[in-house]
Amino acid sequence: MGILKNTMTCLGVLAAVGAGETAYFYRRTMIRNNAKVERTMKMSGTDWSQYAPVLAERKAFMMAQNHRDVYQMSFDKLKLHATYFPEIQNTDGKKKVAICFHGYTSQGLSDYIGLSDYYLKRGFAMLLPDARAHGQSEGEYIGFGCLDRKDALVWIDWVIQECGEDVEIILHGTSMGGATVLMASGLELPKQVKGIVSDCGFTSPKEVFTHVLNSMYHLPAFPAIQGADIINKKLAGYGMDECNAKQEVRKAKVPILFIHGSNDTFVPCKMCHEIYDYCAAPKKKLIVEGAAHAESYYKDMEKYEQALTDFFEETL
Repeated sequence: MGILKNTMTCLGVLAAVGAGETAYFYRRTMIRNNAKVERTMKMSGTDWSQYAPVLAERKAFMMAQNHRDVYQMSFDKLKLHATYFPEIQNTDGKKKVAICFHGYTSQGLSDYIGLSDYYLKRGFAMLLPDARAHGQSEGEYIGFGCLDRKDALVWIDWVIQECGEDVEIILHGTSMGGATVLMASGLELPKQVKGIVSDCGFTSPKEVFTHVLNSMYHLPAFPAIQGADIINKKLAGYGMDECNAKQEVRKAKVPILFIHGSNDTFVPCKMCHEIYDYCAAPKKKLIVEGAAHAESYYKDMEKYEQALTDFFEETL
């Protein structure tokens, strides 16, 4: 009886510790306001201070352009926010809109400061949504692409209504936004969506957080990930591996350009190769040597922009 009692006590302690780890992990990563942008930037390992001058210059240009707030309702009744920049010059007679999805703990106006120079000066309008539970959008639980891909459909419909049936749409995502557009590729997209650009997108929240726990914190995924998965299904309505970009791109029909930095330690470059290999749609891949997480554009602007231009010449 003594051995049995001690065993049960130990199991109880382990269960309590596991529950504590799960709750701590879930609060820090999955819930709005607890997931901090400063922590994300530190984990990403990218030194953004070196790009401060170009970011300041590009931000001044972007915010000097005509823009307005847009609001739409999500499928689950959240008020979603985006910022819309109409085209400033029409270079080829086409109506082109880039819908750009930001990364984890960021917001629409932050992640595309640099690329606004490319898109707006080449005749594109830009729509920059705040993901659910980010920026000015409502929501308590972060969607990690699994829910955000459904929100992407709302923004696509808004662009078609705003710009007309002959509009040509590009979906561009970075990090969590990259996962969002890859997960959206498996949905029935309107004919106006002509291409998808994924920059450092991950496979699934389960896989990317397993990687972070193992590589950065030297901790096992169990029980935190499994426990968080159970909690998230109950609270947020989706499982952490329920929507996996590797599986969604197997259903993709729209051409996809994959971009990733070779030195990305937050979302490892191998995820890009894995998703690319699964992709059934026409595809291209650019690996920027030496680039860390979400750094590819700034590391080699010329190569990045040329890859975009070549891709759009084939898709638009």
